[in-house]
Parts: sequence; structure tokens; C-alpha cells
Amino acid sequence: MIIFYRTAACLICMLLSIGLCAQQKRQPREKDMAAYLMVYFKDDTHGLYMALSKDGYSFTDVNQAKPVIAGDTIAEQKGIRDPHIYRGPDGMFYMALTDLHIYGQKAGYRNTEWERDGKAYGWGNNRGLVLMKSKDLIHWSHRVLRVDQSFPELADIGCAWAPELIFDEKENKLMIYFTMRFANGKDKLYYAYMDKDFTKFESQPKLLFQYPKDVSYIDADITKVGDRFHMFYVPHDGTSGVKQAVSSSINKDYEYDDRWYDPEKVGCEAPTVYKRIGENKWVLIYDIYRITPHNFGFSETSDFTNFTNLGRFNEGVMKSTNFSSPKHGAVIHLTKKEATALARNWNLDMKF
Repeated sequence: MIIFYRTAACLICMLLSIGLCAQQKRQPREKDMAAYLMVYFKDDTHGLYMALSKDGYSFTDVNQAKPVIAGDTIAEQKGIRDPHIYRGPDGMFYMALTDLHIYGQKAGYRNTEWERDGKAYGWGNNRGLVLMKSKDLIHWSHRVLRVDQSFPELADIGCAWAPELIFDEKENKLMIYFTMRFANGKDKLYYAYMDKDFTKFESQPKLLFQYPKDVSYIDADITKVGDRFHMFYVPHDGTSGVKQAVSSSINKDYEYDDRWYDPEKVGCEAPTVYKRIGENKWVLIYDIYRITPHNFGFSETSDFTNFTNLGRFNEGVMKSTNFSSPKHGAVIHLTKKEATALARNWNLDMKF
């Protein structure tokens, strides 16, 4: 009888444990979402910013247009650029950022314009990515991943820029993809898988997509729609603008499309995509870096073929209520509870 009770007790404990794990791992679905979170950076601070929106059209900075995290507290170069945020299948929030301060000399962080000779390694020539992880969007762990130290073959890279994240369902792994070049060669797009602790590459970076012309191409953003992967990116092919390539595989066989997808007549970069909650609509964001002050442009689509120009922040339906000059934005959905907690942490009076 004692053995029976002990066995029953163990079985109950096991079932309770499984139930708790299932609750912890349950991912909120689109119907649970009530807000949008945008992350971005600004050239004048090289810090991380966050903005919230209830409708996906009007965004309000949570910290009155001041950084929520200073770049000099998390990056080797004392500045970050190109933040990307992603909700993982484990319920955690992940961020990947470029470890680079383009005004490091002026800010007093180094004695030279770049860390290495500009003639040998080109513009920027950083070698690190900042990796961050959080369960609540408020408390973040972080570390710098030195790409050049990850594998001997990467020792002479000229840059590591604009990292983004996506979950590879077939491999059951988080995939990071980013811009990289060797020495002062052409910038290209690469991908690798991350280890389970999100601290290092599990695999050596491989070429994600081969542009058909001998030019640099940067800033990939991948969105899965149905069984297809839509990758937007920026080639330096006479001018900088947004192009799209599509594949049925997450990291290979992308089909080249010669069409330009942004409506701007000046240089754009950093395309990212977010879906409108509860609608068959996606918004393409692009950083219009060839204007002063900097601004984002937006286009909306339901089929990834036809796009409607929504204009720039505060020049059309898209609004930035308390900030200006954002760069390289990325947007994810939040639940009402998550958005409320984030707003409350920064004393932002915003209801969801």
C-alpha cells in the first residue's frame, strides 16, 4: 500500500510538473496581442530606444525620447546600432544589435576614426554583435559576441552589421543572420545557428543569398508568410533601396527579383516587416538615411507584391508622437499585460 501511494504521488507530481512546463512555454497567439513595440536607435546617442503603439500607426517613445539602455553600458565600442527584437518559442525576448560607434573618436572612446585602418577594413570595420535576452522587456542579460573570434576563418572580417533573428522550425534552433565582409571587400549576407544559451554561434556563418551582381548588399529581414519566406534587403546597385527575394526555405534558394520595393527617390536601408494584428496586412519599414533629419518610411501590403505607400513618420497616417530622427527600427507584437508592464516601468501613461 505504501508503494502504491508513493507511486501515485510521484505520478501526480510528474503530471503537475508537465502542466506547469506547458503553461510556461505556451506562446501567446495573435489573438492575444494588443500592442506593438518598436525598437530603434539614434545616431546622436548610439543607445537603444523603445516605442509603444496601440494601433500600429501611432508610436510613443516609452522614455520621452531618451535611451532605455545606453550603448556604452553593453557594447565594446560603447555604442550600438541596428537593434532587432524577436519573441522566441521559449517565451523569451531576444535582441541582437551591432556593436559599433561611428563617432567613437569624437565621443572620446578611441583615438582613431575606426578601430582599425579604414583603408584596409573600410567604413565602420567593427567585429562584434551584442546579444540580449529578457523575460519581461525590462531586465536584460547581455554579452558581446566577437564574430572574428568565433572561427579561425573569420579572423579578418571587415564588419558584422545589422543582425536579425528568426526561429528555424525544421532545425528547432534560433538562426541569426547579418551583414559581413572580409577585409575591405563586398558586404554580403550570412547566417548561422545560435547555441541554446544564446551566447555564441553553434555553426560557422554561411552565405544566405548570392546577389547576381558584384556589389555590396546588406540589411536582410526575413518574414515567413504561409510556407514562403520573404527576405527584404538593400543592394548598393547604383543607389540604395529595398529589394525582395523569396524562397520556400529559410536560408537557401532565394529567388532574385530586380524590382525596387520602396517608393523613395533617395537612399533607403534597414527594411523590416511587421504584421497588423488581426488583419491580412503587413507593413514594410525602411530607414530613409539620405534625408535630414532621418526618418522612417512605410509601405503596406496584403500579398507582398502590391504595396501602398503610407509615407513617412508625421507626413501621413504613421505618427511618432514624442520622438524624431529614428534609425533602423524593428517591431513585434505584445500582449496587453506585457505592454502595460513596460509602460508602467517607464512611467508612460498609456492604456491598452
